[in-house]
Amino acid sequence: MTSEQKQWISATVPVLKENGVLLTKHFYNRMFTHNPELKNLFNMGNQQSGKQQTALAMAVLAYAENIANPGVLMPVVDRIGHKHVSLDIRPEQYQIVGRHLIASIQEVLGNVATPEIVDAWTVAYQQLANLMSGHEAKLYEQKTAQQYGWTGWRPFTVGKINVESTEITSFYLFPSDGGKVAAHVPGQYISVKVFLPEMKLYQARQYSISSTPAQDYYRISVKAEKGAGLDTNGLISNYFHDVIKEGNIVDVTAPAGDFKLAKDLAAPVVLISGGVGLTPMISMLQNLVEQKFTYPITWLHGCRNRSVHAFKDQLDQIVNANDSIEQHVFYDVPTARDKQEGVMEGFLDINKIASLPQYPGTMYYVCGPAPFIRKQYQDLISCGIKKESILFEEFGPALLQLN
Repeated sequence: MTSEQKQWISATVPVLKENGVLLTKHFYNRMFTHNPELKNLFNMGNQQSGKQQTALAMAVLAYAENIANPGVLMPVVDRIGHKHVSLDIRPEQYQIVGRHLIASIQEVLGNVATPEIVDAWTVAYQQLANLMSGHEAKLYEQKTAQQYGWTGWRPFTVGKINVESTEITSFYLFPSDGGKVAAHVPGQYISVKVFLPEMKLYQARQYSISSTPAQDYYRISVKAEKGAGLDTNGLISNYFHDVIKEGNIVDVTAPAGDFKLAKDLAAPVVLISGGVGLTPMISMLQNLVEQKFTYPITWLHGCRNRSVHAFKDQLDQIVNANDSIEQHVFYDVPTARDKQEGVMEGFLDINKIASLPQYPGTMYYVCGPAPFIRKQYQDLISCGIKKESILFEEFGPALLQLN
């Protein structure tokens, strides 16, 4: 890009701050009208809720604000790249997106979208597309280079189903071709694709792998969504609970995600989870135990009550068998029995844990709903924890801007 084109992009920042979501809503409507087949690729639940439009608007704004040095966005590029690879997004699809994005800029901004601005954004988008697809090409290469790795969608058979709580059920997925699976890094997820007859669409969702790395299967632990007004995110999870049986086949992509245990951990680890956010944590904890991790491990978990506390008995056994592991549990409404066992009442509050490790190098992993993550992150920062030591996984499109 020329310096003049970068100036034109920077000049659109105020407009994007004011009209970014309007632009992205128009963009998605336009693209799905002209390319309805892409509805099978995009999360239509996030479209209905507006989360995807907001996430894209934030991403476009961040790109415009950093157009002089887009390299600073590489952590975001990596996070999005993992999501794209898990959905089998390919370079040619960037061209479809680009065509509709540039047309939307012209249609939404009207006279503000001068020929100079349109030309600048055309070049800027291609630069971004090259950056993204180039990074994703490396991720695809890593998957094919890994033992038992693959790219694209692969059929898996549901070999076992196990109820973990009143809301969460685990599904053990084995390759239908009889082959092996690539080892994931604890914390990562897989994408699973099913056909929803009521929508007449394929829909894919990411589910954290709740098992430790193995060669035979992946385990995902899915929460049933209850209540009125479910969007398609809830429909997918409920499809597993209500429709999927042992022997059924679903399509799966290889493990992805940048929320994962570091390979060179040499300090205590703190796991902080809320609700179904414990699914990647159980993989982390079991893996650390299997690797005979010598540093202290602390797990803090919060949920409504004992009945929805998945893996509780298994976790208690692991903690009781390992002196280096501490567990602190919070229930919204604990019973007298819960309190006798040390369960605390209310929303998970790290300030109530006097023994919370704060040694140099300690890593803090946080997973749960967005409000949960925000509170834990802010409380950790208030305790003097450096933001570089806090990793979090937000289910759905990335809306939290904490790091």
